[in-house]
Amino acid sequence: MTELELRKSILSTAMSMNALGINRGTSGNVSARWKNGFLITPSGRRYEDTKPGDMVFVDAGGEPHGKWAPSSEWRFHFDIYRDRNDVHAVVHTHSSFATTLACLGKDVPAFHYMIAVAGGNSIRCAPYATFGTQKLSDHALEALTGRRACLLANHGMIATGDNLQKALSLAVEVEALCEQYWRALQIGKPRILPAREMNTVIRKFRDYGKARKS
Repeated sequence: MTELELRKSILSTAMSMNALGINRGTSGNVSARWKNGFLITPSGRRYEDTKPGDMVFVDAGGEPHGKWAPSSEWRFHFDIYRDRNDVHAVVHTHSSFATTLACLGKDVPAFHYMIAVAGGNSIRCAPYATFGTQKLSDHALEALTGRRACLLANHGMIATGDNLQKALSLAVEVEALCEQYWRALQIGKPRILPAREMNTVIRKFRDYGKARKS
C-alpha cells in the first residue's frame, strides 16, 4: 500500500465509524503504522471536511509532521505502536454502549464466548485519566496487555488490529458486546463462562477466519 492509499484508507475508516453509528462528530480517531511512525487523523476536524493529505505523520520520536496538529490522543497511539509489534492500526471511538459501561468503570466479563475476539476472557476498563495525557496512555497500555481492545473509564473504547479493516471490525464487535452486556444487566445477573471454557474458545479463535491448510 502506498502512503496515499493508506491516508485514504484511514479517512475511509474514520468516515465508516460515524456511518456505522459507533462514533459521532469529531470525537474518536484512527491511525495506522507507516514506516518508522504512524499516520493519524488530525485534531478537531470533521471527517467530512478532511482530506487524505490532512492526515498527520508522527515519527518515531513523537514529532508530528503536517499542516494540522495530530489527534489529541496521539500519545496512546504512539505508545501502542512502540510496545505492540502485532498492532498496525488503532481505532478509538466514543460508541454509546462501550462508553456507558466505561462511565460505570465496568470491565466486560465473559458473559458471551465472543469476548474472546478481544484476546482474553474479559474486556478491561482502564482507570480514568485526562484525555491526551501520558497517564491515560499508561492506563490504556496496561488494560491492553494480552488484549486487542479495552474500554477507557468515562471516555470510550480502543480497538487494535493488524490492519485498519480488522481494527474497525473489532470496534464494531466490542460495541455490540457492550450493548448485549448492558441489556443483560437490565434483566438480571448474566451467567459468566468459566475460565476453562474461555481458554478453549481463545485457542479456537487462533485459527478463526484463516484459510484451511492444504
